[in-house]
Amino acid sequence: MTIASLELTEEIVLRPQALNRILDFLINDKYRTIGPRIENGAIGLDEIQSVDDLPIGWRDVQTAGTYRLEKSNGNRLFGYVLGPQSWKKYLYPPNVRLWQGRRNKTGFKISSENPTAPPYAFFGVRPCELHAMSILDTVLDSRDFFDPVYALRRKKVFIVAVNCCLPGGNCFCVAMNTGPAAKTGYDIVLTEVQNPDAHFFIAGAGSNRGKKMLAAVGQRKATAEEIKMAEDAIAHATDQMARSVDPSHLRSIFSERFEHPRWNELAKKCLACGNCTLVCPTCFCHTVEDSTSLSGDTTERWRRWDSCFTQDFSYMHGGSVRSSVKSRYRQWLTHKLSTWVEQFGTSGCVGCGRCITWCPVGIDIRQEANTILQA
Repeated sequence: MTIASLELTEEIVLRPQALNRILDFLINDKYRTIGPRIENGAIGLDEIQSVDDLPIGWRDVQTAGTYRLEKSNGNRLFGYVLGPQSWKKYLYPPNVRLWQGRRNKTGFKISSENPTAPPYAFFGVRPCELHAMSILDTVLDSRDFFDPVYALRRKKVFIVAVNCCLPGGNCFCVAMNTGPAAKTGYDIVLTEVQNPDAHFFIAGAGSNRGKKMLAAVGQRKATAEEIKMAEDAIAHATDQMARSVDPSHLRSIFSERFEHPRWNELAKKCLACGNCTLVCPTCFCHTVEDSTSLSGDTTERWRRWDSCFTQDFSYMHGGSVRSSVKSRYRQWLTHKLSTWVEQFGTSGCVGCGRCITWCPVGIDIRQEANTILQA
């Protein structure tokens, strides 16, 4: 993937501190700027005010079931890959109150919630996560029945994307055709270039809002040599992704391997903890809970994130239809890689590798898919 093929406007060069001007413009436009920060020993997502809030000079080392941060030799702003949190938590919040009822003299008065949210600016969105947002758009904001909370938040977002130049050990976006270069879905896209002689960003716009923002920043046009350096950095990231899975046969193969003995082996390892679904940027399963105050004067209904790995998630009258760990893991993996295509016309996996990193026992979705595919 080359920079020129991304249908950008003229690329410009930004020095690292020049990104502060973009943040200043966003803050002045009343956006709540969210970006990567170091939180509790991992890369988290929270409000940022300047470049100094970013995890400068840090990288994350990820393998199956392990994650750690360590200092790198340089001072890259985006030398990390992904932490456990995705932008989904701002677009599709973990807890949403649906309505509230208060007792009055004649009974209860029900007050529905009117969704409200500040306009967000997401700073540092990876290409795989752009695809995750696109998938959630398909599920939650482009069908006959849409989620009003998600739709309201999504339409206000300003996105500054960052192409991947240093993939993590569990990344496989190349196999899923979701990276390492951003193709669409952003307002501004950045590619970080750092070598012993230079440290700069190549920036391009993907929307009129982004075009106006870059024009206001007022930096010089990138040279052909600088653009080539950015293209080489992205190409290097592509070459570094050794582990992979072939998605072309998943839709049919999984339906033909429903009773493959590998599912039994997976059930012995899986803890059914739900970590993989909680860190996944496209999972949207939820439950609805009612609560009443101790005084009995107030009652509320809340929507909360849930996981298909919990036994109660598939509870119907008389019990759960997926009572075994085997059936629940098989449901998650086949839905994510196979039947999601039948429902929504796209895979539910973007190759971010979070489910591999944050699985306590290190189950690798690529390895398991390949094992079943090769049977």
